[in-house]
Amino acid sequence: MEAARLSSTKPVQALKPKKTVSFEEDPMTKVSDALPLPLYLTNAVFFTLFFSVVYFLLSSWREKIRTSTPLHVVNSSEIVAILAFFASCIYLMAFFGIDFVQSLVFRPSPDVWISDDEEENEVLLCKEDARKVPCGQALDCSLPPLPAQAPIVSSQKVFDEKAVTVLTEEDEEIIKSVVAGTIPSYSLESKLGDCKRAAAIRREALQRLTGKSLAGLPLEGLDYESILGQCCEMPIGYVQIPVGIAGPLLLNGREFSVPMATTEGCLVASTNRGCKAIHLSGGATSVLLKDGMTRAPVVRFGTAKRAADLKLYLEDPNNFETLSVVFNRSSRFGRLQGIKCAIAGKNLYMRFTCSTGDAMGMNMVSKGVQNVLDFLQTDFPDMDVLGISGNFCSDKKPAAVNWIEGRGKSVVCEAIIKGDVVRKVLKTSVESLVELNMLKNLTGSAMAGVLGGFNAHASNIVSAVYIATGQDPAQNVESSHCITMMEAVNDGKDLHVSVTMPSIEVGTVGGGTQLASQSACLNLLGVKGASKEVPGANSRTLATIIAGAVLAGELSLMSALAAGQLVKSHMKYNRSNKDVCKASS
Repeated sequence: MEAARLSSTKPVQALKPKKTVSFEEDPMTKVSDALPLPLYLTNAVFFTLFFSVVYFLLSSWREKIRTSTPLHVVNSSEIVAILAFFASCIYLMAFFGIDFVQSLVFRPSPDVWISDDEEENEVLLCKEDARKVPCGQALDCSLPPLPAQAPIVSSQKVFDEKAVTVLTEEDEEIIKSVVAGTIPSYSLESKLGDCKRAAAIRREALQRLTGKSLAGLPLEGLDYESILGQCCEMPIGYVQIPVGIAGPLLLNGREFSVPMATTEGCLVASTNRGCKAIHLSGGATSVLLKDGMTRAPVVRFGTAKRAADLKLYLEDPNNFETLSVVFNRSSRFGRLQGIKCAIAGKNLYMRFTCSTGDAMGMNMVSKGVQNVLDFLQTDFPDMDVLGISGNFCSDKKPAAVNWIEGRGKSVVCEAIIKGDVVRKVLKTSVESLVELNMLKNLTGSAMAGVLGGFNAHASNIVSAVYIATGQDPAQNVESSHCITMMEAVNDGKDLHVSVTMPSIEVGTVGGGTQLASQSACLNLLGVKGASKEVPGANSRTLATIIAGAVLAGELSLMSALAAGQLVKSHMKYNRSNKDVCKASS
């Protein structure tokens, strides 16, 4: 019987039953609903009345002043005007103040997040889905009934049946305290001892404070204990980014399936085509040139001479061993490699470089630098440490010092692409690629005055792999420094292509690498965690893989540009097939 009723001509009317809601039942009811006239008519009447009586009284009093009549002597019309003036003033004060007061007194309840438009959309979706099911099959679009105990249910339940977060009465009291400001949101994890519960409570409190729904932001499915104290503070959920696979990438005789987390259509497909061209041509070769993370504190002296004295002391080879012993106390993996100094007046910038094992190493090098600074205070008591980082490092900023000196892993990767592969797979010619690379990546970038950006789209691949493997996405800025070179070889028949990347900053331990999804991607590449055989081997391998993926991406995009296929491919693969108007209605 239920199926028959739902498959009738009006199957969705039960979704939105009509009922009378009192002000106590619905705290969002407006006091203005009790007015005898519509609100806009009532406002018009009182505004007109207010200005009319003010004009009348001012005209009357001006006439009395002109005729020397006492102002306190009033006739009946003036008495009526005065009463009307006070009445209109009271109404207008209430009109402007009542919504403000009501917003302070009443908070939106947790089940008011669905707007009327969203409810109507759900009804329309149910109608469309009902037409798709076989005849006689029931489609229940109604919301699940609340249990008899009436626990507080997060608004996520309304939109996602697979991710239900039930909040208890105790949680409700905590939510009210967070909303009122008596419990700081950042302290929920320490007070509750349950990171997931803290995230759910914080999420619900935020929805009530802002009146905005977070229904599309998942809460379930993340280990909140794993991010506490190292990945993210005050979490309320997580963002979903699809992960695609490019490859196999044949690099240094090994095959790698490269995970790429991105929302840009064509990116994975394009990189995959580049991997195919490299594979068919015998693979690519990647070489690690340098491996050292940097940190550059800034200190100040009373005179430039004293700053120069410290510079000479730090750059004296006879003092390096002593400084290395002090620096290396901070970690069993951090080993000081060198110190490069620069003076600006009486300010000294000291750029420390050290190896960091399989970690990206920013914290490791910072601890070592702090040890050295404490040691230097003995011989240079007048040294004023202004900051552990003086931007001479330079982190998360395009900088010539990184482009020239390198930071993190410096890698060069090359491949010789056969002429047949260029024509059949890349759909272009060797001559066209060489010419376009010269005019675009080299000359065009020079005309634009770029810093480390002599490439087509290295940052696309770097960012995608960084997000997939738990690296710091902000370090994409300097990690994407890259110069792409192309040259015709073997009497012009084949193409030699290379990318040189002086500052790839990656690690396979610490930070986001220990999260489940990112750890799985590292495991796919065979570089999960720290290398047990050779410290730092996994992070160095990851850097070479990234350079190889960039090589594939550069090769494919440049070929698409040379063949005039870029716009066509993006129209085909980077455009949504959904009707945007219908999707947003």
